[in-house]
Amino acid sequence: MTTASKTVSDVIHSHLGVLTRAEKQLAESLLDNYPVSGLGSITTIAENAGVSTPTVVRMVQKLGFKGYPDFQAHLHQEVEATISNPIAKHDRWAQNAPGTHILNRFADAIMGNLRQTLTDLDTATFDNVAALLSDRKRGLYFAGGRITGALAEYFFTHMQVIRPATTLLSSNSSSWPQYVLNMNAGDVLIIFDIRRYEQEMVSLATAARKRGAEIVVFTDQWGSPAAKLAKHAFRVRIEAPSAWDSSVVTLFIVEALIEAVQNSTWDETKERMKTLEGLFEQTKLFRKPG
Repeated sequence: MTTASKTVSDVIHSHLGVLTRAEKQLAESLLDNYPVSGLGSITTIAENAGVSTPTVVRMVQKLGFKGYPDFQAHLHQEVEATISNPIAKHDRWAQNAPGTHILNRFADAIMGNLRQTLTDLDTATFDNVAALLSDRKRGLYFAGGRITGALAEYFFTHMQVIRPATTLLSSNSSSWPQYVLNMNAGDVLIIFDIRRYEQEMVSLATAARKRGAEIVVFTDQWGSPAAKLAKHAFRVRIEAPSAWDSSVVTLFIVEALIEAVQNSTWDETKERMKTLEGLFEQTKLFRKPG
């Protein structure tokens, strides 16, 4: 594969414009249930797409793979990466760790993540999400998982200051149906879900879509299953020289969205901030000097 940093899905999408009709039919079949759809035999994949096996061979070579085994090997690597636990991630990084200080290794990884994410990120997607979040006629709901719940809460806390009608879903997923009950058509559900994807996120996104909510998903480069149900998805690079994935670039996008929404609704936000500062003064929340 010519571009190691891209997923197979990325490569397929980038080549759609040069594929023949039969190859596009195959590509759509592969993307429909990605990546599972590409893990069968070449005969099975051809039959599922309604094309010939030579079409499969031609298309994977056109995508830059040496052949079908190479194509499938990359898919298997992606699947393995998405289910890696912290111990496996740590061992993989430790085996290839250079002799530089951990700060430098982290800085290199994070800067690489940021560059690649910004290269792949469509600014129109960013602007459309900012517009959704700025629309005060829409209620906003935030949900995250065991680790990403902290990102959801951070985003919610800032948006709660900027505008009304914001809700943070409980960490207890058994209570989520009550939140979905309050969602109206046009409301926005923001979901955070990175690898070792949490099964409840798909159920939540499915239920919210049935209520007419718009789904926005923050995920990794491989893509949470919930992203398939989203109107907009941010696919962020998360790998770091650690047992844990990095949230730095995800937080970068979140903070940029906060500023975009705040700036577009500044007059209203400024009044809310003034009122909030008065409430802080009454409750003596913050310590003053002197």
